[in-house]
Order: sequence, then C-alpha cells, then structure tokens
Amino acid sequence: MRLRKVASLLLAAAMAASLTAGCSGGSSTSTTQAPAESSGTSDSGAESTAAEGESAAQSGDAQSLGTPLADVRVRQALAYAIDLDAIVESLFDGKAEKAISFTSPGDWLNTDIPVYEYNPEKAKELLAEANWPSDYTLDVVYYYDDQQTVDLMTIIGQYWQDVGVKSQFRKLEGDLASQLWVPPADMENGPSAVKWDLAYAAVAALVESEFYNRFASTASNNSSVPKQDGLDELIAKSNSTMDTEEQKAAFKEIQQYVAENALALPLYHQVCFIYTSDDLDTAGSEFGNDQFSYEKNILDWNIARDDKTLYTNGGPQEFFWYPMVNPGYMINTELVFDKLINADSSLNPTDGMLAETYTVSEDGKSIEFVLRDGLTWHDGEPLTAEDVKFTIELMLKAPGTNAVASEVMQAITGAAAYADGSAEDLEGVVIDGNTVTVNFDTVSANALQVFSQWPILPKHCLENADPAALQQDQFWQKPIGSGPFMVDEVVLNNYATLKRWDGYYKQGSGNIETIHMFASGENDANLVKNASAGQIDYAWSKSTDDAKAIEALDNMTVHTANIRYTRCFYINQFPHEANIK
Repeated sequence: MRLRKVASLLLAAAMAASLTAGCSGGSSTSTTQAPAESSGTSDSGAESTAAEGESAAQSGDAQSLGTPLADVRVRQALAYAIDLDAIVESLFDGKAEKAISFTSPGDWLNTDIPVYEYNPEKAKELLAEANWPSDYTLDVVYYYDDQQTVDLMTIIGQYWQDVGVKSQFRKLEGDLASQLWVPPADMENGPSAVKWDLAYAAVAALVESEFYNRFASTASNNSSVPKQDGLDELIAKSNSTMDTEEQKAAFKEIQQYVAENALALPLYHQVCFIYTSDDLDTAGSEFGNDQFSYEKNILDWNIARDDKTLYTNGGPQEFFWYPMVNPGYMINTELVFDKLINADSSLNPTDGMLAETYTVSEDGKSIEFVLRDGLTWHDGEPLTAEDVKFTIELMLKAPGTNAVASEVMQAITGAAAYADGSAEDLEGVVIDGNTVTVNFDTVSANALQVFSQWPILPKHCLENADPAALQQDQFWQKPIGSGPFMVDEVVLNNYATLKRWDGYYKQGSGNIETIHMFASGENDANLVKNASAGQIDYAWSKSTDDAKAIEALDNMTVHTANIRYTRCFYINQFPHEANIK
C-alpha cells in the first residue's frame, strides 16, 4: 500500500508538471500547493519512538521565534510526514539505506536515538500544537540536476502536503557555497544570512566529525542551526581524543542531541556496491568503504584464470591520480602505495603497515611510529624516516589537500611556519633512526585516521617536484611505490597492469600475479559492458543503475557496504522572513 502511494504521488506530480509545462516557458521551480488526497492514517500499529517536548530546542509561535522552523515540533512533524521506507524501496529499488542519523549503520551509530517513523497523524498533531501558519510555503532548495532528485523532491513535497504543509522546490545555480553555507554574524539570534527554509544536500565523510562539526556555533559553514545549549561542548569533546572508543561514545552523545532536537533531517545513506566475479575468491575478506583505503588482504585472494590475472577498472586516463585529495579514489593507489598504519573495513585505524608499531602519548599530542627494518621502494631504493617527513611536509604545501588531512597536518608543531616559508624545517616531525615522532600543538583527533589513509611518497622521486603543480609531475605517469603491487605496463586512457612485488614485507597465500586495470574515472561508463564480457573480477561504484545491471549477470555478485555518505535536509532555524509570499 505504501509503495503504491509513492508511485501515485509521482504519477500525480508528473501529470501536474505536464499541465504546467503546456502553459509556461518552463522553470526550475516546482510547487506543491494544491490539495492532495491523503490516506489519513499511518501503518497499523506504527508508534513514535521520538521524544517530543523533552528537547533543548525552542517551541513557540512563529512570530516570536522569527521562523516557524525554530519550533522543534515543526521540524519533528516534517520528519514524521515522510515515508522513507517506501521511498527507499520504490524510488531507490531498495539499494539505499534509510537514515535515522547522519551516521550510517555500524559500530559508530547510536541505535537508541529518537526515530521519526512515518506517522502522518502525529505530524498533524505536532503542527497543530505549534500553530503552523497555513499560509506559509516552505522554500526548499537543492543543487543536483538528476531526475532521481527531482522525483524525490516531488514525493516529499506531496507527503508534506498530505499533512497540511505547502512547499516550493527550486534548483540553485552558480556559487553554491555563498547561497548555502554562509553563517549569520550573530550565531545566537541571527538573522539568517541565507535565503531558504530547507536545503537538500549530501555529506560524504571520511570521519564522523565531518558530519557534526558543522553544527558548532563556531563552524564556518553552519548557516542553519543557532547556538545550542551544551552542543558546542559535546562537539569539542569528540575532537579531543584519538582513542576510537572514546570518539564513538562522544559522537553517540552528539547523535542523541541532534535527533532529539531534530536539528536536521537525515533521509538516506548511499551505499557502496562492490562487484566480484565467480572467478575470484577473496578469502573471506570483509567488504567496506571502497571510497577510501582499508585492509583487503588482496595477497590472499585467488583468481581462477590460467594467467593469474585479476581484471578491474580505475586505470589511468591522463595520469595516476595523486593522493592528496582522495587517497582511495582509485584502487591502484592503495595497491601501489603503503600507509604508515592500516584501517579496517569501517575505516577504523588498526595495526601497523610501514610502521611496525605506533604509540600515542598519554596527552594525545604526539604519535611515535617505528618503521619496519629493510623497507624499500619498488625501484630498490631504501624507504626511510626521511620519506615520512618529506610526505608530511609535502602535504602542507600541496594545494587541494583533503580538508581532514590538512587539518591534521596544520596541527603539527611548527606547521604554520613551515607552510609560509618562514621555517625551512617542520619542527614537529622528529627523526631518530627508524623512529618518526609527530608532535602536535593540540590533540588532533583524526590523526590516526589520516595516517591510515594517506600514503608515504618517495622523496628521491619527488623532492624536486613543484608542490603547487604536483599532479602534473612526470612521476604520476608511472609512479614508484612501496605497496604489494608495482606498476608494470601503462597505456594511458586504455589500460595499465600491476605486477605482484616480491620485495613486499609480507607475501600472502593467494595466486594473483597481475592486475589489469581498464582506464576509467570514478564513474566508469564501460563497467557494465566489461562485466558482461567477463572482464571485471573486482570493482565498485555508487550507481544503482550499475548495481541493477550487474546483479542480472550470471557470472557476477553484487555486495553492499555502508559508507559515510548521507543525503539530508538542513533546516534553517535562524530568524528570516518568508521567502515565498
């Protein structure tokens, strides 16, 4: 019944759009205002698990609060009104995960937070209590131009109309950051510096702090949430430790606060689809977030091909991607280059990699890495502590370095002086033989995650490279690394091969000798074609269309893994005049 309702909402909206198109020149704005038929009831036995009236958020009349969205009951009502289960099953063909939090399912998620299950009657009740102004039209913005987003906005607008909330949707163009994320000068009282009520957006995160730091009153991109009692302190607590278990506990407190106060409206998590052929045995390895690097134990994998070759994508088009922006962008990066430490499939730091051991000081302001003996690069040159220090210094000077990594690097003692050229040496990185100690001015909570993701680069190959034009250096045509596979043959924009490297510090029990990579970007237009031809043994994507097509192939299996990628509505709670009058 609920799936049929979603289909009928889409059909009704499509008919309305076609009628509108016949009498106008076309517009990027769609409005949900005409009365719509409502089922009037939620599923039999459905009950709310969210606690209304117990949050720290404001409630009151719209005039005194400066916007009806400052009333927590309104925000909760908007959440109750949407049947996310039906949307995931119908619009996304079950290939997404309904969100109850920004945090995706797994050991970082607080499963005890309030959940706003579909309950239109509860939504109407809360709107009545909040004296929702019936003449108010929500101004909802988005910036994606795919049909699925348009369909989603249409469905949600109809759900809101069912409970008496009018809405208008418009696609933003031009400078998105200035239209979406500028905070007001006064983070307690406003007024708002942006012109929207709700903004549909996505957050792709390496670490949990990327979801929640933006709710702090000091955040440079917090355009929607006024300063909350106690929230800044919770966020500061989450950023004050490198200990994974302490971080999990802190973020679960933040999740509780965000959910109780409905500070934003998480909708769904995109998942990672991992494709394996029947010829590949991954030896029980866990599948994880392939947007980043994690221990796949690929040296233990076996391939049922006489030539012992594994076929995949992600080969170089113009060059091998340098790792400063995203070290897991292509699988070749994690196969060719090693990191100081490992990460598990949930991206939690684990054991040593290039570092045989590592130790965090009691005050959390230094990490000591002890490198393995006898490490070398693929060209036979020794890999030493000097390469580690060189890589850290390079990350401080290379433009475009990922924000999480950059934040960690900038927290190292002496980083500012080294970056601006007033110091020739990075004071906070100390070398003593095979030991590298990294000292921080303050606790850098994400340091271990960064050192488990960003690879160490060869100083002898890159010391004369221009950091400002690092990607253009000749090195990235055929890079030299220290990982389990080395670059062998390269035909740019066609294919490249990697060969198993005998000099690696561990050997593994698998039989893969060669990895053949077809050239592609992250979105591989030839993925389905190559899989159909039996020329893909391992690959991944976030495309539901790819997943549906490959799922239909007899020789392929589709696996899913939760990733830190959440689509949501940000809700503007700062005082502002109605944008639609």
